[in-house]
Amino acid sequence: MSEDMFVLSEEHQAIREAVRAVAENKIAPYAAEVDAQARFPQEAADALLASDFHAPHVPEQYGGAGADALATVLVIEEVARVDVSASLIPAVNKLGSLPVQIGGNEEIKAKYLGKLARGEGGFSYCLSEPDAGSDAANQKTRAVRDGDDWVLNGVKRWITNAGVSEYYTVLAQTDPEKRSKGITAFVVEKSDEGVSFGAPEKKLGIKGSPTREVYLDNVRIPGDRIIGEVGEGFSIAMKTLDHTRVTIAAQAVGVAQGALDYALGYIQERKQFGHAISDFQGLQFMVADMGMKIEAARQLTYAAAGRSERGDKDLTFFGAAAKAFASDTAMQVTTDAVQLLGGYGFTSDYPLERMMRDAKITQIYEGTNQVQRVVMARQLLAGIQSNL
Repeated sequence: MSEDMFVLSEEHQAIREAVRAVAENKIAPYAAEVDAQARFPQEAADALLASDFHAPHVPEQYGGAGADALATVLVIEEVARVDVSASLIPAVNKLGSLPVQIGGNEEIKAKYLGKLARGEGGFSYCLSEPDAGSDAANQKTRAVRDGDDWVLNGVKRWITNAGVSEYYTVLAQTDPEKRSKGITAFVVEKSDEGVSFGAPEKKLGIKGSPTREVYLDNVRIPGDRIIGEVGEGFSIAMKTLDHTRVTIAAQAVGVAQGALDYALGYIQERKQFGHAISDFQGLQFMVADMGMKIEAARQLTYAAAGRSERGDKDLTFFGAAAKAFASDTAMQVTTDAVQLLGGYGFTSDYPLERMMRDAKITQIYEGTNQVQRVVMARQLLAGIQSNL
């Protein structure tokens, strides 16, 4: 894995360049419109599918691109650089399908990872509920066995790309007495009878990515849609997040880089007091700090991606650390980028106010940054961190 040598391999560099071309030519032109209209970025979805970047993590044996964790991070980073909403397409396809990849038997993997790779539909992840946010084990959704089938009832909240995705990994309580040990994972399809969706949430940012409740009303699914064994669901869900937190870090690095790139161009053009404002040391110090923090976040994210690929025992620490540090960096950098544009930064004629709004969610979803610090502290206290 090349990340240990602090240089991207030629293959990874080529992936970055290919994704950047798609992002700049096919995704960036629609980003402002997608945000203003709060509509799904269909142009981005089509472009990502056409270039096989919609779910790059799917292994080749199931018809996917077989991208490693670092390559997937590069895809998400480069798309987020121009539009965070669009970057949720590859990110959530990984989040939704990784439980199948981690815990599913060969039959369910071939079926659903194959469908995802072929572009037959996206994959969402249904863990959160009205009473199960940071306390994710507090599942009220129930799955009851009925002959060879399972019948699901419950409400899932904050589900990214709900209504657009065809497939959903759903966590449900199969034995309430056992709390987290009684949770089981299933694949539910959008077309299953009894599946419906709430109204799209009206959000601060990532407006191009629909966030809706998912309602499960006596949804009957065949027994072969179970992911892993009964009672393994919560463990599979937590392992999934160890890997996918790295993709949120990638989003954060991408939006921060996009904001810095735009601000650098602006301050070199904008003149005040007879000089480009980039000549003023106060602003130079701001961009120096922005660039430094982005690079630190990027290196931490790539190091976490390497651990994700290898399945290292300190992945949990690195995933949480990358997600927390990169998202805090993204919020600070995008806020400072708005400041560098002055009044213009505050208007929607320029992309920075959108980037600032989009950056905020990276501190919240897939575990708030307060939860990430709990995770990191547990790992440190257990002595699970590499001694570099």
